[in-house]
Amino acid sequence: MGTGATDADRLVAAVEHGDAEQVRELLDAGADPDTLGGSAGLPVLCMAISADDQPVAEALVQGGADPLRGLPDGTTPLLRAMADGSPGLTRAVLPEVALYPGPPREELLSHARRLAATDPEAELRRRTGLPNPVARTRQLDDIGCWYERLTLGGLTLGDGHAATLTALEARLRLRTPFAELFARALTRPDRDHAVWTASVLALGARLDDQTWAEATRLGREPDPLHRLFAADVLLGTIIADAQRPEPTLQDRALDLLPWAERERDTDVLSVLLNALTWTSGPETDAIGLAHVTHPDPRIRGLVPDLLDRDEGVLRPEGLAAVLTLARDPDPEVRGRTCFWLWHYRGPEPEIGDVLVELTYDERQRTRAEAVAALALRDDPRCVAADHRIGPLEPGTDPDTLPLTAVWWYQRRHGEQKGEPVEEQKDEG
Repeated sequence: MGTGATDADRLVAAVEHGDAEQVRELLDAGADPDTLGGSAGLPVLCMAISADDQPVAEALVQGGADPLRGLPDGTTPLLRAMADGSPGLTRAVLPEVALYPGPPREELLSHARRLAATDPEAELRRRTGLPNPVARTRQLDDIGCWYERLTLGGLTLGDGHAATLTALEARLRLRTPFAELFARALTRPDRDHAVWTASVLALGARLDDQTWAEATRLGREPDPLHRLFAADVLLGTIIADAQRPEPTLQDRALDLLPWAERERDTDVLSVLLNALTWTSGPETDAIGLAHVTHPDPRIRGLVPDLLDRDEGVLRPEGLAAVLTLARDPDPEVRGRTCFWLWHYRGPEPEIGDVLVELTYDERQRTRAEAVAALALRDDPRCVAADHRIGPLEPGTDPDTLPLTAVWWYQRRHGEQKGEPVEEQKDEG
């Protein structure tokens, strides 16, 4: 761009290139967040929404762009974001003022309900008039769920409209019936889909006896998909309760034990066992030990979190189970077990020995966590094992790996001996 470019020109260019960092810099320097740009002369926020660029849209709104600004076609940037079908994009541009009682809020709800009732593929065909196959791609949103983007004739829509409606209703404290939220989830029968997840989160956040009872009744249905949703809601309830300053429902997880003992669907069982990891005792210990040799690695990987401890130390049966799982043929099971051992402080020498074995694991994350666990146990073998972590693998964020545990171990022991300790070097 030439030297005569204005701040507006630079902002339009940054939005077109999807450069959220530069957008923030330009806004901080005084650029108008409602700058018009593009061939249609619309606010740059609309450009970001059309590109499904959540980071840029969020930067513009945080910098003062108006999501409720009226557009020539009678819509607003917010309504356009909702129509896009990306739940995360709508969250990024939704202003608090739109949730206040009044016409804007009612328009928002009406728009969300209309969109949720519209099939995105049918809408694309209506707009384009094309009979061609629709291209479909999965896209992750900002909370780790996925939704599908459908493309036809150069137009693209997401299939997350029902998730947006559910989240909006929950935020407005509207009590959508359990059956309605369940029906929405069944339109996208995948635990990781944004529509399913939105229903689970909305119901789990209610923390009341009625929702617990409705989910429990659904858990007796013969259809495993129905039981999966029920288990997911109960897990969501237990997790939501755990976030409160004074949790009250953790022991209620034990109500799921009879169900978990009779459940044969692995997907449902994994959710139930996950819920049981939020409590502890001889009951969870027993069901954990019963699944050490389960054929599905997802189930075996949950076992360590189910084991009971006597004054912080594993019972002999639990120790044997952990040692078995640390040597499991599945790398994911070994990784989950190693992560658990990294946080376990029991004194058993067998734990140190199996951690040394894990420092040779095929996965770098497992090797790093095994070395860190040895260092935290003050096991001198961590020093020789440290080099086995190796150079960071491509794409690895160093902040996600425990790479300084040996340095701290050496510092502790150097100070104990009265020896000088070198300053930590930059790991980069």
